[in-house]
Amino acid sequence: MNFSQLLVDNIDTITKNWVEAVRFDRQISSADDLPGSAIQDHLPDVLMAMATVLSQSHDRDIQSIVQNSLEHGVLRAAQGFAPTEIAREYRLLRQVIFSTLEADLVEGTVREVMRVYGVIDATIDEAIAQCFKSYVEERFQEIQQLRSSAELTNQELTRLLKANQENVSQLAHELKTPLNSIIGYSELILRSSRKNPEVKDTVPHLEHIERVVRNGRQLLRLINDALEISRYEAGKMKLHPVPTDVRSLIDDVFQMLHPLAAVKELQMVVDCERAPEKVLTDPLRLQQIVTNLVSNAIRYTESGSVKLTCQMLFDNQWSIAASDTGIGIAPEDQLRVFDPFFRADNSGTRVPDSTGLGLAIVSQLVKLMQGKIEVVSLLGVGSTFTVTLPLEVKTPAS
Repeated sequence: MNFSQLLVDNIDTITKNWVEAVRFDRQISSADDLPGSAIQDHLPDVLMAMATVLSQSHDRDIQSIVQNSLEHGVLRAAQGFAPTEIAREYRLLRQVIFSTLEADLVEGTVREVMRVYGVIDATIDEAIAQCFKSYVEERFQEIQQLRSSAELTNQELTRLLKANQENVSQLAHELKTPLNSIIGYSELILRSSRKNPEVKDTVPHLEHIERVVRNGRQLLRLINDALEISRYEAGKMKLHPVPTDVRSLIDDVFQMLHPLAAVKELQMVVDCERAPEKVLTDPLRLQQIVTNLVSNAIRYTESGSVKLTCQMLFDNQWSIAASDTGIGIAPEDQLRVFDPFFRADNSGTRVPDSTGLGLAIVSQLVKLMQGKIEVVSLLGVGSTFTVTLPLEVKTPAS
């Protein structure tokens, strides 16, 4: 039996089934928002090269397998895949190939089938090795860049700390936590790599890399939030109102944040039947408000649900209410939750990745859009943040 041709004939089927398996595998969440082409990558080329190895000819295309696997590792690093997710997708590939060829394999001799299994296993193992090699190198370069930037920023923050301005000191303190982690783990990784180059592909090494990348992303989010605050305070934040479909905008936000709620098994509910169909507002700023409110509700809720309700009000106004069944806010803290950098002192209400800027940004955006925001909350029961906005946002030009 010509197993090489059999694999060639099934390349499209294997590729399609593998893309679906990766997309619906709950252990590969990084693929949730990727199009099929981004998941597929160079798989058809790898399978075609694998067929040349099965053919026992002198034209074995090993180089294509190596090159495509190296490019796959670079792509997965750029897409934010974790090492465990990459290992999982190769495991799924092995399963899909054998399940697709199973009916034909049973027609071959034992010796033929064992050779096919051996060749496919060896080829996939080589692809995994090359993929992880480029993945680690890509992460390694990112770490070196982060480390250089972190050292420069850390020096600047040390200078800023000497100024006795409360917000500047608070911001510097918040930035130094992920910075110290980035610098510490970067030094550990670089030192280990210099002493023993073979350590680059080990699990502890990959875990250190992931910690650096995760803290780098947290740092970037914190800086972007701080810039939003400074733009507002400097009066540089401008509105660009246009007719906006509220329901569509809210659906987009919920689709984007649904994976975060799914991880915690939270129920996401949208009730916008009574929302206005069109409002004259700044869609970017409205999206920021909704995104911050919903993501904040998810962050502080461990079980239950997150609900968003919209409705028309009197006097040409409408409202958005984000409710959760989370930890709630103490009465003495409710007046300060919209202050920049404020976080409740109760250790039971602290979330590790919270910056204390999300609600401050919401409050400032709501004021900019001529609205108001209110909070009702009970400890251990949950919170509801209600934003009231005009149907038509006024600008100086209008």
